[in-house]
Amino acid sequence: MAFSDAVFAIIITLLVLDLVPPDWQPGRLLARLVERWPTYAAYLASYLLVGVAWINHAAAFRHIRRMDRGLNWSNLAVLFATGLLPFPTAVLAQAMGNGNLADERIAVGLYSAIGALTTLSWLLFFHYMSRHPALLADVTEHVFFAGERAVICSVLYLGGGLLGVVVSPLLALAIFVGLPVFYALTSEGLPAWRGVRRRP
Repeated sequence: MAFSDAVFAIIITLLVLDLVPPDWQPGRLLARLVERWPTYAAYLASYLLVGVAWINHAAAFRHIRRMDRGLNWSNLAVLFATGLLPFPTAVLAQAMGNGNLADERIAVGLYSAIGALTTLSWLLFFHYMSRHPALLADVTEHVFFAGERAVICSVLYLGGGLLGVVVSPLLALAIFVGLPVFYALTSEGLPAWRGVRRRP
């Protein structure tokens, strides 16, 4: 867990490095800051995704009693995919800031592909855990590792990217900011979330 926490911390640190002060003429600072709002939105989308990945990671390991080689590799796959996020974030921020529609479409497509890859790495992790209940603190907790959330989020990331390419990159950016909220709300798994929603 300590290694994984350190990796998540490094990823979030790399994200913030793209928030650099703009060049401006005297009296134009506010305008230049406002013009860079896509950079802030891209940072927010990725920060939320990494933060929620860390929360989900901690939640998952509360259900795990011991590790084996396959789980270590599955965990590394999650860290690898999450570690890619600073790259499409920087590309998206720069493309949205330049105002070229073709570049913006490519950038949201790239971001959606990496976002989907990140959620699919969780599908691999969940699949491995569901097949190895002996690693769990309680064998009845295998329900937590159902892969529904990962599949749903992968489809939504790809759908958001498609909408960004076909309709509007700004629409995709809004979806990218909103998607981590779903992952945050379901950090204890969809069954637990459904149970909370059904309480009177």
